[in-house]
Amino acid sequence: MQYIAYMQITNDQILNMMPPQFGLFGLLFAFMNRLQAAGDSFYEEITCKQWFLLACMNLYSKEAPTANELAETMGCSRQNVKEILNALVKKEILVLKQDDNDKRKQRIYFTSKQKKLAKKYQNKEMDFLKLLYEGISDDEIKNVFQIISRMEKNLTGATGGVTGVAGIQA
Repeated sequence: MQYIAYMQITNDQILNMMPPQFGLFGLLFAFMNRLQAAGDSFYEEITCKQWFLLACMNLYSKEAPTANELAETMGCSRQNVKEILNALVKKEILVLKQDDNDKRKQRIYFTSKQKKLAKKYQNKEMDFLKLLYEGISDDEIKNVFQIISRMEKNLTGATGGVTGVAGIQA
């Protein structure tokens, strides 16, 4: 039986093989895949995407969000959010309630089960973030945040939708 040698390509090698824009584009995808895999193995009760929805809900301090509002915050479709919501409602981590002022809307609320879950993982989450950002200064983190925010703005364009390479609606 013949074995094919496994060759590990480093990020530095990638930058020497192609323009940095292509390298960064690929690195972002690979990083997100690894981050999602780490997140999916991190929690026993929920997936990484479910955790992200719960984290985004914390941004709404004045009023519980709707699925549309969460979709905008998360950068995904309402259908995707509804799928994640349905799983969290089924697990009794979230509950949907009709809006008091607009009966067409449903607002999303935490349950006591979510509060217990947040408390259970609070220290473990801080340890994970400490490990993730080890050796990276606050200024470096802010710079990366600003750059990715600009890239995100380039994607959404003036219309608020994802645009193609030539600025054409995708």
